[in-house]
Amino acid sequence: MTAGPLLLFAGACLGAGIVLGPRLPRLWLGLTLAGAAAVLGVALRALGGAGEWEWRSAFPVGGEPLHLRLDGISALFLVLLSVVGAAGAIYACEYWADGRYPASAPRGRMWWSALVLAMGFVLLSSNGLHFLIGWEVFTLSAYFLITLERQRRDVRAAGWLFLAASHAGTLCLFAFFAALAARSGSWDLGPMRDHAELAPLFWLLLLGFGVKGGLFPLHIWLPSAHASAPSHVSAILSAVAIKMGIYGLVRFSGWLPVPAAAGWVVIGLGAIGAVLGIAFALAQDDLKRLLAYCSVENIGVIVIGLGAALLGVTHGDASWGRLALAGALLHVWNHGLFKALLFFGAGAVLHATGTREMSRLGGLWRAMPWTAGLFALGAAAISGLPPLNGFVSEWLVFLGLFDAVAGRGPAAWAAMLAAIMLGITGALALATFVKAGAVVFLGAPRTKPAARAHECGTLMRAPMLALAGACVAIGLAPVLFWPAVARAVVAWHPAWAAADVPVPLATLGPVHVLLAAAFVAAAAWLGRKAHANGLRRALTWDCGYALPTPRMQYTGGSFAGIGSGWFFWILQPERVVRRPRGPFPAHASRMERVPETVLERVIEPAGAVVLRVSTAVRRLQHGRLQFYIAYVMMGLASLGLVVWWGGPR
Repeated sequence: MTAGPLLLFAGACLGAGIVLGPRLPRLWLGLTLAGAAAVLGVALRALGGAGEWEWRSAFPVGGEPLHLRLDGISALFLVLLSVVGAAGAIYACEYWADGRYPASAPRGRMWWSALVLAMGFVLLSSNGLHFLIGWEVFTLSAYFLITLERQRRDVRAAGWLFLAASHAGTLCLFAFFAALAARSGSWDLGPMRDHAELAPLFWLLLLGFGVKGGLFPLHIWLPSAHASAPSHVSAILSAVAIKMGIYGLVRFSGWLPVPAAAGWVVIGLGAIGAVLGIAFALAQDDLKRLLAYCSVENIGVIVIGLGAALLGVTHGDASWGRLALAGALLHVWNHGLFKALLFFGAGAVLHATGTREMSRLGGLWRAMPWTAGLFALGAAAISGLPPLNGFVSEWLVFLGLFDAVAGRGPAAWAAMLAAIMLGITGALALATFVKAGAVVFLGAPRTKPAARAHECGTLMRAPMLALAGACVAIGLAPVLFWPAVARAVVAWHPAWAAADVPVPLATLGPVHVLLAAAFVAAAAWLGRKAHANGLRRALTWDCGYALPTPRMQYTGGSFAGIGSGWFFWILQPERVVRRPRGPFPAHASRMERVPETVLERVIEPAGAVVLRVSTAVRRLQHGRLQFYIAYVMMGLASLGLVVWWGGPR
């Protein structure tokens, strides 16, 4: 079956899910899985070499004929959308069931189908007007999913911030597509690299797509939206929705000419965003907010690869640009897989304990061994540790940057600095997830809800197992996934013909297999040894305390104190300390909050100034005609003075 009928079938399934989902949850799940399977089949065929698919309608939609296009780039993103869309739908059936959320669960199913359908339409759309329509439907669907618990004030605030930031980005995109249509004479989209006059439009698309992608410092909506949304919604927002911004940057930087400075700006923004994103993550006590800031970090990693690719094109189609872009595109998949896994794990913790605060958790591995193990695997993958998928894509980006440095060309310094900052990012990511895993799952329960925690059910566990299996598969056999990524690279820049598997990548798979085998063998040997000799439980060194309590454990703040101190200048933590007094103090406390610096220290003060000015100007509109005439006369007099002053003498 060709791509057209399969995509029509997928659209019909998701459209039916919008209508039937609120009342028929089981039918909705079946329709969602069927639609996702159809999209996955179409995308895999395109990445497998079936070629580009294109279709134009014979009838206009909104005054323009519908134009859909499927190539290597859109297929790569469609694979991620179908996998996470299906996994999240299964997870939601238990996590956000009608029994616990009778009012919002039906709405959630409807908006989930609308979100997946709208994102799929955006990935296929090749008309600027229809792209904007799909983009707006995608934004509104995401807003209604974020605010499913709209009775909570913080959720409403997060939703409004997301909507405001998204529409600011959409305004830039509207200006971009309108200018593109005005200069090209059509809303139709496609390759236009030979139109050099379109290059300045790149800055508009960088702003518009950068907001949706969570590119630092345009990420202001992301931490609160991802933390406040239901966990399955957080998963698809982080794994797929923010990748729509990356898709826009990749798509239009491949179709259109870009300014000479674009590569330098993009790689710089990516490097800064990667380091500062993980620095903010390290300082968090809210588990889901920590994961949200890690999305900012990983978007930075992807953008580093894209920036290196733009530099490679600028400097003679250098092969190192192809490697960096391949790493960035593979990291789109990898981040989507392990970030959805981590948000599902955080959702299982929230489902079992009722809290996201890591300082109120601890010891959960005893009650939740499956969740703890799968979260640990996702944490190792996002930290870039072998033999998992995160290492593979980051290693490809590193290879591209190293080759650029070895070439000693004009881009060598930028590549070297980006590689150094990428290395710092990896170290901080490892520290962040050692902190998260240890504080949440190890030690003793800090509160009664943590002590009463329970493992999640099959419908929540199965998607986590599937995503974990995908992380392992890419890590152990990266060669199998190289052709798909290479086709996406060729779709971005046809001059980079599909290349053979890079030698380092070809050797990486066997090395990872050996590492995994050694790990499994060591774990089996230790298990047999422990079973044969028996286990004895005893207290660890207690620092002189005969009866240690959970309050004596390390907290997330104390664990990350040194690392957070390095970034005090950007984190600007707010602390409230109540020191112990007297020889036998009864009370002492220390509270610390890390603000969203860009939002609270820059955007909100600037907005307050604008509001004060607009309020003052509004006082001039008092309804008195004589004053309006005076305003006009003063304006004409001022204009006359300007003309007189600037005229010939």
